[in-house]
Amino acid sequence: MARGGFPGMGNMGNMMKQVQKMQKQMADLQKELDEREVEASAGGGAVTVKVNGKKTVLEVTIDKDVVDPDDVEMLQDLILAATNEALRNAEEMVSKEMQKITGGMNIPGLF
Repeated sequence: MARGGFPGMGNMGNMMKQVQKMQKQMADLQKELDEREVEASAGGGAVTVKVNGKKTVLEVTIDKDVVDPDDVEMLQDLILAATNEALRNAEEMVSKEMQKITGGMNIPGLF
């Protein structure tokens, strides 16, 4: 046996420190991302939806000119389109920022 313990244990200690550092960075980043906001619009800006990094819808803005009682389906479609795009934008934002920390490693269940 090598002097000072098992071979490679020093590398294991360094790796654990790196993992702990990465975990802290990810936790800090998650807090920051939870506060960041992204938005998307549909219908040329007729409907705008704002979400945060938690993928919580914060605000929906509807231009009064797009409200037509005889065409509620169009308004519903615009709201869905803007909401889904805003959620995709939030997912992309979170994913890009996490990749900066993880170096692109695929860590299942991370986000």
